Amino acid sequence: MDIACGISKSLAKRVVVAKVDGQLWDVQRPLESSGSLELLDFESDEAKQVYWRSSAFILGEACEQHFGGYLCETGTQQDGFFYDIAMPETRTSGVSQTDFAPLEALANRAIQAKQPFERLVATKEDLLRMFAHNKYKTRLIDEQVSEGDSAVVYRCGSVIDISSGPNVPHTGSITAFAVLKNSASYFLGNSSNDSLQRVYGISFPDKKKLAEHQELLEAAARRDHRRIGREQELFFFNQLSPGSAFFLPHGARIYNTLISFIRGKYWEHGFEEVVTPNMFNTELWKQSGHWQKYQDVMFKLDVDKEQFALKPMNCPGHCLMFGLRDRSYRELPLRFADFGVLHRNEASGALSGLTRVRRFQQDDAHIFCMQSQVKSEIMGALNLLKEVYGVFGFTFKLKLSTRPENYIGEIGVWDRAEQQLQEALDEFGAVWELNPGDGAFYGPKIDITICDALGRDQQCATIQLDFQLPERFQLQFRAPGADDGEFQRPVIIHRAILGSVERMIAILTEHFAGKWPLWLSPRQVMVVPVTGAVYEYAERVRQQLHAAGFYVDVDVGADTLNKKIRNAELAQYNFICVVGAREKDEGSVNVRSRDDADTKAKGQTVSIDAFIGKLGALKNKQLLA
Repeated sequence: MDIACGISKSLAKRVVVAKVDGQLWDVQRPLESSGSLELLDFESDEAKQVYWRSSAFILGEACEQHFGGYLCETGTQQDGFFYDIAMPETRTSGVSQTDFAPLEALANRAIQAKQPFERLVATKEDLLRMFAHNKYKTRLIDEQVSEGDSAVVYRCGSVIDISSGPNVPHTGSITAFAVLKNSASYFLGNSSNDSLQRVYGISFPDKKKLAEHQELLEAAARRDHRRIGREQELFFFNQLSPGSAFFLPHGARIYNTLISFIRGKYWEHGFEEVVTPNMFNTELWKQSGHWQKYQDVMFKLDVDKEQFALKPMNCPGHCLMFGLRDRSYRELPLRFADFGVLHRNEASGALSGLTRVRRFQQDDAHIFCMQSQVKSEIMGALNLLKEVYGVFGFTFKLKLSTRPENYIGEIGVWDRAEQQLQEALDEFGAVWELNPGDGAFYGPKIDITICDALGRDQQCATIQLDFQLPERFQLQFRAPGADDGEFQRPVIIHRAILGSVERMIAILTEHFAGKWPLWLSPRQVMVVPVTGAVYEYAERVRQQLHAAGFYVDVDVGADTLNKKIRNAELAQYNFICVVGAREKDEGSVNVRSRDDADTKAKGQTVSIDAFIGKLGALKNKQLLA
């Protein structure tokens, strides 16, 4: 902090955390040796997480004072922070919105007090004694701190909590604070553990940013896919199958159109679609290595005295396909695509509309290739991603995540793979960032985040190299120019563009705010007859449009003409065709376009054939409006 003050008072006021030799460091903590120093303000993603971690302490103190009970787990998210609380037995109700104002008042009192964050190092024995009153903290200590080891704790006001830190200097560094929402949760995310109350908050270094964020939340609430899905009758959920969406006819139209869209891209890019079983013997998952990591989220079944499980991913099944027979280098790259149904037993408290489900499908693909083909296949995957996201109007960001400490395989293979990824990214031409040490243990990867209409980042696509599965399944191909019996291991590229189709529908619903572009729309045309005398003609128009492949309805209800038109507008039909005696005589329709304000007051009259031709051209162009 002294260094920041020596540079300028404004920097000292803005700085959130230091970075010493690449390691985050409390700005009040003395330097222990010479080295490189960076001072990060709130605009840094790393500093945001520190700022929100410190804000969580303030929220925890407010919750402890307001509710009593026990503080459990805390954490930061992409936008904000949360604290889990075990409510006291004397309180019969959970957290409600009426608690938000008192919590904010207590938080602001702590902020005004400028309570310092004090860093302490304590042994496991001392920690267990310190938190003996809180069974949740003692369990976390038992599980996270080894015998004889120490851990870092921070004291701020009345709260002492286990935290690796770092934190801001004092609570006065937090300028604008708000409680956002609450929900139920389970201790450690396990439904067999105690039920807790989770409180979410957000904070910023100035009140203007908080106001902007609250406006964004209000806009997001208006676009919430759960609300639009209910209003447009796209999908619903039922407790008889929690975490599994029921797609109604109009929702299924969107679902199937997305899959057909990707199938068309597969045809252009040389992918072969395969179909694999939903259920496998758990020996498969043990061989692939997924059992050790995923068994807790897999649905398991006992069949003929053996254990089976519903698949949570497709890659092991594709490995079985590749290993079915001897392969030659001439067959590579081999691109398997699979829309198979996947199941993951997500905690009930984590389920959230279509964004977090238990049953889903992916536009999942695995490319088996030679090491010399990695760059060209990555280029192909990036170009496919650009094509698909361009149709939706998404911009995207790219990060190259490189070899982690727990990598498997030879360093030389990793270095060559990372070099090929870098060359592909450079040739692709988009701006990308290096994310050192954050690759998967089985290979480097490219992380892709899209930006939606509200400026929110969403991760859907993935491009990952895998050296592990070919080893585990002993996959091989006859090398070029090799003598009999000489084989090499392929590299696997895991690739998804939409990711989960369910989650992509949630993102698109909010991105378009329910105003679906024509090619993706579940309600493309509404035919509105002026009087009962032309009902038969209106139905004939509907049949012609339906035969041409469009989703079309006709309104023969008792409402007035203006009311029918307004209802169709609210239902987000792309086009409204008004037909009366004149249109019947001419074989025409009077067309109003949702996305063309000039036609809303008075439509344009065109022949049915001309209208069908126009619709077909618009649909094929896959325009956004």
